[in-house]
Amino acid sequence: MDPGQITFLADLVALRRDLHAHPELAFAETRTSDLVADELTRYGMQVHRGLARTGVIGVLRQGSSERAIGLRADMDALPLTEENTFAHRSCKPGLMHACGHDGHTAMLLGAARLLAEQRNEATFDGSVYFIFQPAEESEGGAQTMVAEGLFDKFPMDAVFGLHNWPGIPVGEMAVVAGPVMAGTCAFEIEVQGSGCHAAMPHQGVDTLLVVSHLVIALQTIVARNIHPCEAAVISVTQVHGGEAWNIIPETAILRGTIRSFDAAMQERVERLVERQCDGIGRAFGARLSVRFDHRYPPTVNSARESEICRQVASTLLGRDKVRADELPSMGAEDFSYMLREKPGCYVWLGNGPGSGGCTLHNPRYDFNDDILAIGIAYWIRLVETLLPRAT
Repeated sequence: MDPGQITFLADLVALRRDLHAHPELAFAETRTSDLVADELTRYGMQVHRGLARTGVIGVLRQGSSERAIGLRADMDALPLTEENTFAHRSCKPGLMHACGHDGHTAMLLGAARLLAEQRNEATFDGSVYFIFQPAEESEGGAQTMVAEGLFDKFPMDAVFGLHNWPGIPVGEMAVVAGPVMAGTCAFEIEVQGSGCHAAMPHQGVDTLLVVSHLVIALQTIVARNIHPCEAAVISVTQVHGGEAWNIIPETAILRGTIRSFDAAMQERVERLVERQCDGIGRAFGARLSVRFDHRYPPTVNSARESEICRQVASTLLGRDKVRADELPSMGAEDFSYMLREKPGCYVWLGNGPGSGGCTLHNPRYDFNDDILAIGIAYWIRLVETLLPRAT
């Protein structure tokens, strides 16, 4: 289909902006899921609710084929104060759609509406499950949906996701086979020393000095232990210790994140972190303990499904507008839990320049409404390609 043929685009823009103005956090997307369920019901679809608390599944069946696919959109917002001044800015202080999940939800609703309106034309043969997932932002809503029986209750051959991507021009997409987003692991290092007067540091074990050395040492792990052609990231993001200007604290806490694209690399980095902690602790006479909290696994696209998505995108946008060699991101995505259970592909849709703060998780971000039609057309063509009509 041609994106220019979508007659209800103005309605969809209004819906997207309404969602932007009313953001909701993970597992609390009650207004959003009500809106989604009402829309799907209006399209004449079967609607199922309750998976992962606020999840919504729309079901559209056509023809006699037993083939089925899932299309997924995330719905939650971020705990961020919006700095935009346009009319549809967030009306909830401290909450904001700063990652475009409002746009993802609107695009998938648009595809559902168009396919439902075309049901008499028999545009595909099989079942499409429209998966509106809560809690992508750090809370693992996809994992919860899978654990609560998503693929048992809605059997499907493959599952597909889409994310807007600032920095990729409007009218372009990135479709990459293999790892596309990193796995993530949070870590916490507790440093136990011996508190003392700041004027008499020789009487104690300075935990903040230990932490300072540790921050530097952790940055050498990837730079001097990992092959330059392999990928991993360690970032320290929190340091906590001390309450008075004249007391060296007894305890200090350091936290951060590790990113990698496979389990073996993650394991290797963790052992290297432990080795650095052991060495620095011995050097300064402090006791260090490390705790790893594994979050999302890597998002890995299957080869066959990636090639199909690449062909669909090329037909829609032109082969020169589809990036097959885009570098993967060290960001994480809980769609990875779905791809661990089913083959599928997660693509990036160009959102335009990332200038002026229009980057993901920025307080001045806004989803680009100009790409709504492109996203809908991509979903439609993907359904028609994967579930072709019998001839």
